[in-house]
Amino acid sequence: MYSKCDCLNEACLVFDQTQDRNVFAYNAIMAGLSAHEFFSETIEAYAELWKSGLIPDKFTFPCTLKAFSNSSELGRGRNVHAILIHLGLDSDVYIGSSLINFYLKFDVCDDARQVFDGMTHRDIVLWNAMVTGYAQIGRFDEALEVFELMEREGMEPSKFTLSGILSVFAATGDLDKGKEIHDCVRKLGFESDMVVCNALIDMYGKCKSMDDSRKLFEEMPERDLFSWNSIILGYVNAGKHEEALHMFDRMRAGDISPDSITLSTVLPSCSSLAAIMHGKEIHAYMIATGLKKDDVYANNAVMDMYAKCGSLDEARKVFKTMAHGDVVSWNIMIMGYGMNGNGEEALDLFRRMRSIGVRPDEVTLVGVLSACSRAGLMGPGMDHFSQMKVDYGVNPTIEHYSCVVDMLGRAGDLHGAHKLLLEMPLEPNPVVWRALLSACRVHNDVTLGQEVALKLLELEPSHCGTYVLLSNMYMAQGRHQDVSEVRRAMRRNGVAKTPGCSWIELRSGVHVFLMADRSHPECDRIYEELDVLVGMMRENGYVPKVNLELHDGEGEQIARLLESNG
Repeated sequence: MYSKCDCLNEACLVFDQTQDRNVFAYNAIMAGLSAHEFFSETIEAYAELWKSGLIPDKFTFPCTLKAFSNSSELGRGRNVHAILIHLGLDSDVYIGSSLINFYLKFDVCDDARQVFDGMTHRDIVLWNAMVTGYAQIGRFDEALEVFELMEREGMEPSKFTLSGILSVFAATGDLDKGKEIHDCVRKLGFESDMVVCNALIDMYGKCKSMDDSRKLFEEMPERDLFSWNSIILGYVNAGKHEEALHMFDRMRAGDISPDSITLSTVLPSCSSLAAIMHGKEIHAYMIATGLKKDDVYANNAVMDMYAKCGSLDEARKVFKTMAHGDVVSWNIMIMGYGMNGNGEEALDLFRRMRSIGVRPDEVTLVGVLSACSRAGLMGPGMDHFSQMKVDYGVNPTIEHYSCVVDMLGRAGDLHGAHKLLLEMPLEPNPVVWRALLSACRVHNDVTLGQEVALKLLELEPSHCGTYVLLSNMYMAQGRHQDVSEVRRAMRRNGVAKTPGCSWIELRSGVHVFLMADRSHPECDRIYEELDVLVGMMRENGYVPKVNLELHDGEGEQIARLLESNG
């Protein structure tokens, strides 16, 4: 009773004061310890049971196996399996599902399947153990295979089966299969079940079908913490950060309190929108509720938010208060310094990181190279790049090469960047080529820029960035005919430029504006103010610099390149 009422101390006191303990007493305390994740204490109680001369029964072993699986005790778990066979308990369905969970936790799939195939009677708990167990370790094909076998044998799925298989389609992004399971949910009458609804919201969110996810969420008769976390995460993954913050505000206004997962999920939206007021409120909430204490993941999320919002002093304060930061913590700070142009500080932090024995990873080196690139520190940047494998044991990836191409391009060494790009051992992707094209635009190298643009158009003919960079490069030289040719080619090939977007955070929330946007409820006032500002600029002598000289025929060459891709 005490264990199930979350009064584990009282349960332990009663157990300790019991003189003549039987198997039932041991089973009760082990179940309570295991349920509250005191796994080493569960194992101690199991050993004490044997020492007392008692023989465990079928209720002893499930929580014992759970404790061994969470304590990385594969060998001792196998010993339990041998004891079960000796006692003739291995054919029990409840024990069988515990054995399957145990083996799949260690990714020992052959043993799990052997236990499953050896069961003379299979109930829904056993099938669920296989489906959810495979799903949790990323064995999605095997999970689907068992689910299909279950259907062929006429076993009706439970809500846990459905939520388990939905997690497979959420992970693989298979929206069509997920919708088929949704149809199955309707037929079986589980549409109002919170566990199944949460799994569907999660699946639709991870498949970026937010209209379906939101519809389900709004129709739920009741919502729990997982419901809110799933819908917020869905919006974050879909890049709809304003909606994510709106749902978070709704959640706080209701009866459900956010947990560390909620806060770590919504903080990237604050970063993306530079909504530092929201971010500070979340940080204050974490401090007030104690959620941030010793939670490295949550602290990293707060630090990342401050760094991406440009508030490096606040990020540094969080970093200094962390007793046990991990490599991610250091990476966030190095990246933050780099993004804000503080290259020397980023390199200094990198030296400190190494001096205390924190091993850099691939992301660390991306941060270091990016910081060197932005701060114009080509010498140190090239030194770190050339010594990556020797000094840090990190093989250069495409991201590292992209940073170095960008670094050389910013420094004006366009042909050095081009040479590296052509000679690199990895196949250059569009990101690397686009970094070089951007450098060609900055340094007005039209000849190399056209060559790079042609390669990009081969790789990504529908990406608007190539056309925009090329158009800007021509515009900088006053080649308006060529600009017109590029824009006509965009229209012919059905390429649309992503509209410019800006936002501002006020006490009333985050306001988002697209280019030529008139959807804001106060757009008339906004445009009136804009007209006033433009008038004041003109009164103070501002005249737009427009070069009207046209160069007929200069766009023909690039037009032919664009035509060949369209």
